[in-house]
Amino acid sequence: MNDTFPVPENEDGRLKSLFAYDMMDTEADTAFDELTALASEIAQTPIALVTLLDGSRQWFKSAHGTELKQSPREHAFCSHTIMDQSQPMIVQDARRDDRFKNNPLVTGDTQVVFYAGIPLVNEDGFALGSLCVIDHEPKQLSDSQIKALGTLAKQVLTQMELRRKIAQLEDINKALTEANIFIQKFAHMAAHDIKNPMSSIMLTAQALEARLKAVGDEKSIGLAVMVYKAAKRLINLLNEMLDYSKEPSALVLKQQDVCLPTLLKSIVDYSDLPNNINISLPQHECIVRTSAVALEQIFMNLLNNAVRYNDKEAGDIKISYTDEGEHHSFTIKDNGIGIAAKNIDRIFDRSVTLNKVDRFNKPGKGLGLYTVKSLVNKLQGDIRVESTLGEGSVFTFTIKKQLA
Repeated sequence: MNDTFPVPENEDGRLKSLFAYDMMDTEADTAFDELTALASEIAQTPIALVTLLDGSRQWFKSAHGTELKQSPREHAFCSHTIMDQSQPMIVQDARRDDRFKNNPLVTGDTQVVFYAGIPLVNEDGFALGSLCVIDHEPKQLSDSQIKALGTLAKQVLTQMELRRKIAQLEDINKALTEANIFIQKFAHMAAHDIKNPMSSIMLTAQALEARLKAVGDEKSIGLAVMVYKAAKRLINLLNEMLDYSKEPSALVLKQQDVCLPTLLKSIVDYSDLPNNINISLPQHECIVRTSAVALEQIFMNLLNNAVRYNDKEAGDIKISYTDEGEHHSFTIKDNGIGIAAKNIDRIFDRSVTLNKVDRFNKPGKGLGLYTVKSLVNKLQGDIRVESTLGEGSVFTFTIKKQLA
C-alpha cells in the first residue's frame, strides 16, 4: 500500500460541491445515526459509516459501531468507492485484495476485512463520500441487501440536501433581517429629515396666514391654508409609513373608519392633475373600516397610472364603489391607452415594465401595480383588470370588511 489515493476527474469541482454543504466537522446528527444503525442491521455488520472525503481525509458524519471519527484519505476504502459512481464497491476479503491487503485499516487494530460502500452522488453529479458497512470477517451481501443500502444512501443525500437548504434559508433570513434593520433606520432618519422642513413650512404657512388676514388678502390666505394642510398631511403620512416600517402587522391591525368620498377628494385635491383630466367620484356617503394608509396608497397608485397613461384630448376617470357582502369593491375606469391582452397577466409582477412612456415622457418603474397588489392582498382582497388597447382600462379591487 503506497501513500497515494485515486482522484476523480474534476476533483476541484467535487471538493467545491462538498464544501458547499458545510458539513465537515459538524456535530453528531440523530437522523444520520439512525440511517447507519439501520444499514448495520440490514447488512448484519458491526460497523456502518456515512463518510465524506475532502482533500486529505475521510471524515465520518456518522459512525455506528466504532469510536473512530476519521482516517487519512490514502487509507480510505471510500477513496476507491467514489471513483465509480454507477455501482457499489464490495470487497469480500480485503486481506486478499491487492489494493488493501497492506492497508493499516486492514492490518491494524480496526481489522477491516469486509467492506461494501455506496457512493453518495449529489444532484450535481459529484461523489461526496459513501454509505458503507464493514465487518471483521469475510462476507457476502444479497441483492436485496445491496438494494436496501442503495435506498439508504439516497436518504443520506436527502438529509444532506435538506440541511444545506435550511442553512441557505437561515443565511437568507439573516440577510433579510439585517436589511430590514437598515431600512427601518433609514426610514427613521429620512422621515426625521423630511419632517423638520415640513414643520418649518407649517409654521411659515401659519405665520403667513396671520399676516395675510391682517391685510385682508382672502385669495392668498386660501393658498397659505392649502400649504399648511398639505404639509400636515405629508407629516401624518410619514408617521404612518414609519409605523409600518417598524411593524408591518400594523397595516392590518391599525384600522379606522374612512369616509371614501372624503379620502378620494383629498387625494384629487392634492394631486397635480392636467387640465384635460376629469375625475368622477362616488357621491353617496360610504364608510369603510380598514387601514387608511393602505387604502390611500392603493388609490394614489391607480389614479396616478390612470392619469399618466391617458392620451385622450379629454381624459375621463370614474371611481365607483359596490358593497359585496363580506368585501368592499372599488372600480377605477379610464379611457387611456389600455393594455395589450398578452400583458394583462404580467402587470402586477415585481419590476415588470411594458416599455411605455407616460404623457410626461417618463418610463414606468414597474413598482406601482406590484405595490397595489401587495397592499390589496394584505387587506385580504383581490385585484383584476379588464382592458382594451387604445380604449382604456377598468381596475377592480376588493378588500375584506373584517380583517382577520
